Amino acid sequence: MSGEDKSLLERVEMPTIPKDAQKQIAILEEQFDRAQVEQLRKSVPVLQSLFDKRNEIINIPDVKSDFWIRVFASAPPEIEEYLLPADEAVLGTCLKNLKVERFEVDAQGNGEPRSLRFTFDFETGEENPFFENSQLVKEFYWRKQIIHTSKGKRRTWEGLVSDPVRINWKKDMDLTKGLLDATCNLFDAEKKGGKRTDLPEYEALVKKIAEVEDEEEDEEMNDDDEDEEDPHSPTGTSFFAFFGYRGRDVSAEVSKAAVKEDDERFAKILKGEKVEGEDDEDDEDDEDEEAELADAVENAEIFPNGEELAMTLADDLWTDAMKYYISSFEPSNEFDLEDLDLEELDGMDEEEDSGEGEESRPAKKARN
Repeated sequence: MSGEDKSLLERVEMPTIPKDAQKQIAILEEQFDRAQVEQLRKSVPVLQSLFDKRNEIINIPDVKSDFWIRVFASAPPEIEEYLLPADEAVLGTCLKNLKVERFEVDAQGNGEPRSLRFTFDFETGEENPFFENSQLVKEFYWRKQIIHTSKGKRRTWEGLVSDPVRINWKKDMDLTKGLLDATCNLFDAEKKGGKRTDLPEYEALVKKIAEVEDEEEDEEMNDDDEDEEDPHSPTGTSFFAFFGYRGRDVSAEVSKAAVKEDDERFAKILKGEKVEGEDDEDDEDDEDEEAELADAVENAEIFPNGEELAMTLADDLWTDAMKYYISSFEPSNEFDLEDLDLEELDGMDEEEDSGEGEESRPAKKARN
């Protein structure tokens, strides 16, 4: 059937973007990406003064006592889904403060704006029955890596990498079920030398991940709770496994060289010059080779969604913290009278009679 014989719908659905247009679209998308990074970079010092003013409000005694507890209680679904009931217990009773910084950007707006530092402050002693740490600092570094395959093809990866942070859990309180300790043990062993996948700590971690995953599957199969609320995290483990996220093993030096190579390559493209790899087609062998490089990392990753969660915490929860704090005082609009029986209603009446004049505490919002 010729093109003229096809219907309008068939013509529209044909995946035939002209090759010249494909190239122009790719260039424009790259320009948009670079412009957005530059915009983010310049916004860091501009917004800092506003965050300082917000911090003054947060430090008002009556606000400070439960500000971040209320913020997490009103967290968006993209964050809430990673919080198990045990995580909510820790954050709801022990979290004192949270600070997010794009720490590689200086006061003049120079530096890498996609790198992030999270500083969590917690209660200590008897007020924190979960762990000994008064502060947990988790840093994420934006990195770029260019891989030249055995067939001379060029593959580019970019994303966040991080070192694991050990949590000193109190007895029988490890919410990560040993995963975080195993990750930190592997990291410590790597610093002494040796390839990651050749170390006994790597095998121990992979084995531990498999054990926890099996336990999670058994719990899901044996869960007879008919409540629609799903208590399982997308990662299958505690929010605190977030502190064990690592990502790819890409050093600052490797990333710097990759950025330089990529900038020079893009400058040539803008000038209309032909560059290496510009017309490369995907090759199954190359894809297998690249997958092999990623497998070693993914097999030992205890929080695969670490980069995604870090970006959501920084771009959403931290930026809009005041909005979530305010919303924590608003009654839920998802209250359903039919879900309560008469005994529960009588109990609520008694609580209201005995609780008049007491300060309200943040309640976990209803899940969608």
